[in-house]
Amino acid sequence: MSSIVPQPATDRAWSIEDAERWLLSLERFGMTFGLGRMRRLMTALGSPQERLRAVHVVGSNGKSSTVRMIAAIIAGHGLRTGAYLSPHLVSFAERVRVDGVDIAPERFAGAVRRAARAAAAVNRTLPAGEVVTQFEAITAAAYDELARQGVDVAVVEAGLGGRYDATSVIASEVQVLTSVSLEHTHLLGPTIADIAAEKLDVVRPGATLVVGPTLHPDALAVAERVCAARGARLVNAPAGPPVELPGAPPYQRRNFALACAAAGELLGRLDDDALTAAAASATLVPGRFEVVDERPVTIFDGAHNLDGVRALAEALRGFLAGRRLVACVAVLDDKDAVEMLRELLGLCAELIFTSLRNPRALPAATLESLARQLSGPSVHVIADPHEALAAARAAAGEDGVALATGSLYLLAELLRGPDAPRGSTL
Repeated sequence: MSSIVPQPATDRAWSIEDAERWLLSLERFGMTFGLGRMRRLMTALGSPQERLRAVHVVGSNGKSSTVRMIAAIIAGHGLRTGAYLSPHLVSFAERVRVDGVDIAPERFAGAVRRAARAAAAVNRTLPAGEVVTQFEAITAAAYDELARQGVDVAVVEAGLGGRYDATSVIASEVQVLTSVSLEHTHLLGPTIADIAAEKLDVVRPGATLVVGPTLHPDALAVAERVCAARGARLVNAPAGPPVELPGAPPYQRRNFALACAAAGELLGRLDDDALTAAAASATLVPGRFEVVDERPVTIFDGAHNLDGVRALAEALRGFLAGRRLVACVAVLDDKDAVEMLRELLGLCAELIFTSLRNPRALPAATLESLARQLSGPSVHVIADPHEALAAARAAAGEDGVALATGSLYLLAELLRGPDAPRGSTL
């Protein structure tokens, strides 16, 4: 199985292109859950995760924003802080940050090369057909690099679930549950309680779990049971942040309140000046109600499931002020597309559905058909995402608002440019 690893000359360091090529090569093996491979991989790298204090963030929505916010708050208190995020928009290197900045491409490439060498050794010990997965490799590279950079605290975003997620090999002091919604039910279970149990398996004995103020009652009940069984302390974050967040949408105010509570549990105290500084930057999260252009105002928001679109709709209602809204939309096939569209149809003057270079994307024509069945504004299809966004901007008019939403993979394609090679699809 080690043949999957590119083999550049041994005297040459990998470039970022080498690293991304190798990571993309792992996609054909898909996702395979379980922590056995990940534990072997970390052992092969010298167990760098054991040198990291950590905050572990799980949930259905808001994880990336909350991770960035917690990291910014902790860094504002004088600690060297790392963050591990997923997914990325343009480059895999966006997933690893130190003190609020993406690590340098050459450092990321070096970390991936070390992970690739370790993966080749681990793969030789695995049963036929089993290999280290893409997410395991990226996570291992991230932990190794954060340890090498000597971060005081790593704030880690789980990928999917928690119990068997590769990030779970780290021993976190504080765990954070942002929200729980019905998605990935074929992997995590059919109910909110089932999904919450999978996510909350990251809670460590004697640790502290911080939960969001709008957590579903069934998920909160699971959190109470897990904490009681493991001797962990349960902290309910307040509904609003302790400092002002001018211009931030409501969902980011809730995320920041959660981040403050989590950082406070780790640090034991919070400095008002540090919170104010973090609020000024950490709420500007790429792809989350991000204004990328003016005339017309153009917003990128990666809302990718029903709860995310509901939060986006709440933000839009307070933002539009009567302006015409035209949305460019793509959705993956495991999402509740009908209900997502129902939320958007009531706000938009027009919707343009587009295609993605992702095998999990719903056909744009299917989205158009669903929208027509729901009734509402004009809808049509433009297959190319860049042309679709241009059409949305033109239809919005200079005084209107254009929106790209429905999937982070749509934002990634728009940011990568029309002629760029395809990005990650996992």
